Amino acid sequence: MNGCGGGDYPIRTPLGVIETRTLPAAPTPLLAADSLNSAIYGLKSADSPAEDSGIIRIEVPIQEKVEALDWLRSQSDTLLPRCYFSGRDSGDTALIQNLNGDDHASSNGHDSQHKLLSVAGLGSAVSFRHLHPFSLDDWHSIKRFLSNKCPLIRAYGAMRFDPRSDIAPEWKGFGSFYFMVPQVEFDEFKGSSMLAATIAWDKRLSRTYEQAIASLEATMWQVSSVVRRLNGNTTRAAVLHQTHVPNKVSWDSAVNRALDLISSKNSTLVKVVLARSSRLLTMVEIDPLEWLASLQVEGDNAYQFCLQPPESPAFIGNTPERLFYRNRLNVYSEALAATRARGRTESLDLQIGNDLLSSAKDHHEFAVVRENIRRKFETVCSSTVVEPSKVLRKLPRVQHLYAKLTGTLEKEDDEFKILSSLHPTPAVCGLPTEEARILISEIEKFDRGMYAGPVGWFGGAESEFAVGIRSALVGKGVGALLYAGTGIVEGSNSDLEWQELELKTSQFKKLMKNEAPLSAMMEKIEM
Repeated sequence: MNGCGGGDYPIRTPLGVIETRTLPAAPTPLLAADSLNSAIYGLKSADSPAEDSGIIRIEVPIQEKVEALDWLRSQSDTLLPRCYFSGRDSGDTALIQNLNGDDHASSNGHDSQHKLLSVAGLGSAVSFRHLHPFSLDDWHSIKRFLSNKCPLIRAYGAMRFDPRSDIAPEWKGFGSFYFMVPQVEFDEFKGSSMLAATIAWDKRLSRTYEQAIASLEATMWQVSSVVRRLNGNTTRAAVLHQTHVPNKVSWDSAVNRALDLISSKNSTLVKVVLARSSRLLTMVEIDPLEWLASLQVEGDNAYQFCLQPPESPAFIGNTPERLFYRNRLNVYSEALAATRARGRTESLDLQIGNDLLSSAKDHHEFAVVRENIRRKFETVCSSTVVEPSKVLRKLPRVQHLYAKLTGTLEKEDDEFKILSSLHPTPAVCGLPTEEARILISEIEKFDRGMYAGPVGWFGGAESEFAVGIRSALVGKGVGALLYAGTGIVEGSNSDLEWQELELKTSQFKKLMKNEAPLSAMMEKIEM
């Protein structure tokens, strides 16, 4: 069922039922699945609800912690659509205070055992896809299936970087945007797990209650209740061929063209982010979830995600960059720009970090991003705070300049305004936005698709989106398409920017050769 509807359907009409039912806890995923199947049979046997539309989530807490990615990797790779989202480890990551949904989500950090770490989903109770750019009507279409009282009913998905550009064949299944409320979902908490099933129906969208249950039963029959705990080892596929678009010669030309515009008195362009697509053809098809598991080793302080619509490759990533997180009226974002490698020794790492902090070129690139986001916050929020205003954010392979922005919305419906205002940020597009976007569309000869677009989830009281960078499109005959970009400002050097592209794709390329993954490191934010 496509929840976007069509024609004259009143997409803002509230659902008749939005409900979460929590069953007694089970000791294992197998017993949780048995309990869930019994509850689904109960739905089937009971009288149909009087309401013409609704969404019901049935959840079974599991008394042991099982990793959501292990559960997803234990399922058939033909069971689509599927999704995975792992939130970043940060102080304002959402907590679910009460698994029955009676209390709203919190970020105070006190109930650490109920901290939702990651979510894996199979099948869609309701999906949202269209070819037109994501609009306020589409936002309302999604939000009508969500409720503050049911915090774990969420729609996971992504949007294109540029919805006005032509969609390439490899991105066709994603449309301009694609979101899904999973039919079957596995939630990983700090000290426990949860298995859930969701049905959604709306007679005006040609989906009856009975059809929703039948569809859920068909998915449950294919779900494995046995979870294989897998290590992070990846079968390293041999690369038969590698192609960059653009190649180095074309890259140099593109950077020089951008620099000419930036220095021109007739242009207002200050910054443009140019990207590269690298296609890797391998002897065997790459398992996107294997890659994602390996990326987790380096991703304690990054978002990991996977989104795979039916008949499509998987869009996966390990991105450090938040677009925004909303908890009721409070909204958080960040500026992340300028890049250096990590040093091999502590003293070298400190030297590289100090060089980044003192670089005039990098400060200019970073300040453009930070001040642009600040201005956008101030147009939507009643108050805005920037703290810290400039520090180092150190990740396992790279370090960046970083600032955190906090704002207060006038009303929760302003969420759409903050989303549409923030994307695309100068960190992935440039400034002024429209002039940079036009230049990108003229220069780049490949489809960015969801790369550098918003990726995350909408909920009732909360929503969270990352920026889909450090990402790849994997499987279904495409091999692997790796994406990376770099900001071009006055003083940029095409050779150094090419090296930065190589650095940003190294987390994927290491999976193609015998290079041991880096040990997970605690993120630091330093002056």
